[in-house]
Amino acid sequence: MELQNCLPMKTGDLNYQLNEINDPQDILNNTQGWNPMPSHDIMVPVPIKMQPSLGILDPNNLQINTSCPHPNVIHTSPQTPNINAPINTYIEPDLPPEILQQGWNKFWSKRENRPYFWNRLTGESLWEFPPLRQFDVTSDPLGITNDGHHSEINPILMKKRPAEEIVMGPATKKMILIGPWELEIPTNVIIYERAPSTLSQPHPDIESYRGHLVSKLRQCYQELCQSRENINAPRESFNRWLIERKVIDTGSDPLLPSQCFPEVSLRMYNEIMDDIPLKVLTPKYTADARKQLSIYAEAAKNLIESRNTMQESRKVVKWNTEDTLQWLRKTVGATYSDFQERLNHLKAQCQPHIARTVKDSVEGICTKVYHLSVDYARKIKDKNKELLMAQGITEMSPAPAVLTLHKVWCYPVQFITPAPRLPPVEYMADKEQTYVRFNGERLLINTVYLQKLEQLYRYSCFEDKKMENFMARVWCLLKRYNSYYVNISDTQVSLPVSILESLHKNFGVTFECFASPLNCYFRQYCSAFPDTDAYFGSRGSILDLNAVSGSFVVNPPMKCDELIEAALNHIDRLLTESNEPLSFVVMLTDSESSFVKKLDSSLYKRRQVVVPAYEHFYRHGFQYNIPKSEVNIRSPTSTLVVWLQNNAGCQRWCPSEDRVEALLEAFRPVRERDRDRQELLSPTPNPLLGPQPLPV
Repeated sequence: MELQNCLPMKTGDLNYQLNEINDPQDILNNTQGWNPMPSHDIMVPVPIKMQPSLGILDPNNLQINTSCPHPNVIHTSPQTPNINAPINTYIEPDLPPEILQQGWNKFWSKRENRPYFWNRLTGESLWEFPPLRQFDVTSDPLGITNDGHHSEINPILMKKRPAEEIVMGPATKKMILIGPWELEIPTNVIIYERAPSTLSQPHPDIESYRGHLVSKLRQCYQELCQSRENINAPRESFNRWLIERKVIDTGSDPLLPSQCFPEVSLRMYNEIMDDIPLKVLTPKYTADARKQLSIYAEAAKNLIESRNTMQESRKVVKWNTEDTLQWLRKTVGATYSDFQERLNHLKAQCQPHIARTVKDSVEGICTKVYHLSVDYARKIKDKNKELLMAQGITEMSPAPAVLTLHKVWCYPVQFITPAPRLPPVEYMADKEQTYVRFNGERLLINTVYLQKLEQLYRYSCFEDKKMENFMARVWCLLKRYNSYYVNISDTQVSLPVSILESLHKNFGVTFECFASPLNCYFRQYCSAFPDTDAYFGSRGSILDLNAVSGSFVVNPPMKCDELIEAALNHIDRLLTESNEPLSFVVMLTDSESSFVKKLDSSLYKRRQVVVPAYEHFYRHGFQYNIPKSEVNIRSPTSTLVVWLQNNAGCQRWCPSEDRVEALLEAFRPVRERDRDRQELLSPTPNPLLGPQPLPV
């Protein structure tokens, strides 16, 4: 039974619209609403063939999403592979060489007790003998070189379907899930074909073990800061360390850094150093400012007296702290600004000497955390290897690099290692939320977002048409993000629906460079974890995406300078190498103001605007498991919007005045836009002008 039929329907917020599609050809004929695409030499990636293990379907059948109604996309997902079919169901080829060259093979259907034909290149299945095409699918997949004259042999072909469906099967209906997303928008992004990922496919046991080790590493970081420097670990520092390390990490674990150089993270080092001897906050009242100054002076004095340091550093710190404490005892009626100025002066005088004193200790914390991460990543790899060997699956060697660069429509990440058998995962629907449980660990997700994941799964995961592994992979996904973010949502905030709608309408945006299956708006996006997110449409990391053309929105996580810098450098390289339409709409907050100069010096900058603080909203990072009323959060910082485009991209998606105005209007809160619209329709009467004249 499909999950859509098992979960309760939510009235009001959740509706399904059924679009009746009697023939896929109707989709191809309705091309009025599509943007014209330039002619490309585009090939569809052929899935890598490997021997299945223990009856598990080859996971490398993840291919380009064929459900998007784009006129130039060739459908490639196999429609009729039988999971339980024995190996000898393949019939020795008795087809003409021309038919074999086009990718057709003949198989025997045990269910229908007759042969059928399946094309390994296009995924097409037919009962009848396939026609002879006048072009080669491998070298000309779109039939561009065809003269337009089609063979009259077999003008009407019947696709392979069960006999009972042919007799009395109903017309197919397409399910469209309504929510804060638009999953029906096809992609306009073309990339270079890439090799499959060497990451192991997720398993609930492995993911549970990884989550335990990540939590343990987080706790070790906290204990190291307390025992060595008598401070709490900086808030969100561990998450930012994970992001910063993964930019340069070349290890095998998708979450824990395991192969980085240098070992000491500059980001973690600076954040710990800023909190020594005391984390300085902005006080609210004058009494708080006085108390903070006193505590800082005492902490600096105690630290310099308890450590081995240079005599000059000890002398400078002790003199400044004692002078500050004496000033506090003598001064009466000092203002808020007096205490803050005194604190800033004291910190400027003492901090260099304190940093020199605790330098080795802080580097030791960073090194210890990294070495623990390497050890934990090795344990996870060993445990995963044991699980695969128990199921008779051997880890595959990396696929050879793609020598010939073929242009293809962007497609989800594929794997080279077969998928292991997954254990059953329980779920229980409770009104608007659903609990997903494995081994007693229960994870929460709003039901509408679970149904969104189901829709993405149908679009992107071709090797599990029966949805047998869906709930297990949902649990792995939720566990990964739960282990990663814990109770911190700032790095996962997303743009409101109105802004993404405007970006798609005015600038042709169909792709998010920083998203996740839980907060994405389009069904094509890049995310942090290719292994858990690939089944739900992830194209992998933005740093690994070799885009040729398309329109993107770039909304990076907050306060992740290393990732933002790497992404901007990657975008600049893509714009330099491509002559086809390529556009990136970059959105940065005030905290990333250090990149303004970098963007200003870019050769591809076309325009920029600033949206003031508190005049626009973002969507909460935990929108998938919190009440709907708490999703929108007002932005406390201004947002910088920059258009980076090459010449072809600027000609196609130029940030003209009317388009930019439409985007700025979308930034405004919904209530304000609705209020202005209502005033235009029915303006408030002015009592000084008297009653309005009646229409004649």
